[in-house]
Amino acid sequence: MLKSPPRRLLGAALTGVLAVSALPAPTAAHPAAEPWTAVSDWNAIAMTTLLGDTTKSAPEAFLYLGFVHAAIYDAVVGVRGRYRPYAFHGRAPHGASAIAATAAAAHTILQTYFPYARTALDANLATSLAAVPDGPGEDAGVAYGTEVARHLIRLRAGDGRNAPVTYTKAPAPGVWRPTPPAFAPMAAPWLGAVTPLLIRRAAQFAPPPPPALTSGRYTRDFAEVKAMGSATSTRRTAEQTATARFYSGNAAVQVNAGLRDQIAVRHRDIVDAARMTAAVNLSVADALIVAWRAKLGYGVWRPSTAIQLAGTDGNPATAADPSWTPLLVNPPYPDYISGYNVVMAAASRALERVVGRHPLDLTLTSTAVPGAVRHYDSGAVLRAEVVDARVWLGIHFRTADVAARDVGVAVADWALDRYFQP
Repeated sequence: MLKSPPRRLLGAALTGVLAVSALPAPTAAHPAAEPWTAVSDWNAIAMTTLLGDTTKSAPEAFLYLGFVHAAIYDAVVGVRGRYRPYAFHGRAPHGASAIAATAAAAHTILQTYFPYARTALDANLATSLAAVPDGPGEDAGVAYGTEVARHLIRLRAGDGRNAPVTYTKAPAPGVWRPTPPAFAPMAAPWLGAVTPLLIRRAAQFAPPPPPALTSGRYTRDFAEVKAMGSATSTRRTAEQTATARFYSGNAAVQVNAGLRDQIAVRHRDIVDAARMTAAVNLSVADALIVAWRAKLGYGVWRPSTAIQLAGTDGNPATAADPSWTPLLVNPPYPDYISGYNVVMAAASRALERVVGRHPLDLTLTSTAVPGAVRHYDSGAVLRAEVVDARVWLGIHFRTADVAARDVGVAVADWALDRYFQP
């Protein structure tokens, strides 16, 4: 019978999680090198499923990707060993298939939270299991992966998702309000109060307060984004515009496509593939929770609002331009801190920690510019480009980008110091 710890929220104190004794090594009955493709396949299936659900906003994708890869990681580690489990401290039956466990864990998570896709997910599961020989190993893997996923689902019940949280700040100088053309309300305002997956609480990594409207820092940020982020800027170079547009699409798709490429390039087996995708996606989910807590709490206006209404900010060094518009249409949430930056910072730093001393060797594809591809050997270089890009798009003040970068790196470092260890 599978043993699991008492039900508790996943963001609770780590003492019990990290004090588990080493699990027994995998036995010779396990395949010597089950391919990593099952992890990549289910990452891609998860992205397709998330993108197909029109009831969920873009920021929510990272949370559910965290659930999927937490379940996959625990399922694979329970079969093959090598790393400490995340939340399910069991051991799969002798000879269980890690591929079957991966497929069953991901399938269970996705059909629970995305019931609209049940038919497609059932077909995906059948395709995955067709690659596994029929018999006790397949059956044991399916049973184990399903149990791991159900355990995670029970742990995440009541974690704050979809709570009745609303953005209530009244319009005032410095305060965010819905922006044209959609004038949409804040997306997923509850996200900042969700129980994290790895860190103890979102407040643990709270960024410093944003600069005052009359400060030198705000004045410099204002001038920079006004000149460089305008839709009609003559100061922004063609190369800078290309960098900005490269990072103007769907960050979840971009990060996870890069992860699948990493797994293939590095020839990771199924265990290391599960670890890599879990480390990145869980770190990103927690970093985004921190970011959303700051967005809801501080409610800082976007540069377009700030520039159009600069006559109200009490700062004599800022001049209003009522016709100013950004290069990219504003997303529906406040400026501080940057969501895209916190995602890319946490993802790149977690990946750096997983690959260790090796160069990053990361290839990213833009989801906004067809055919645009960039390669990075350094996470620091990538993070610097994303900070610049979001300013040059005209949708963030630089301080919001830098603070987000620092939060993402800090969350990933803290997480990788404590989780996914040998």
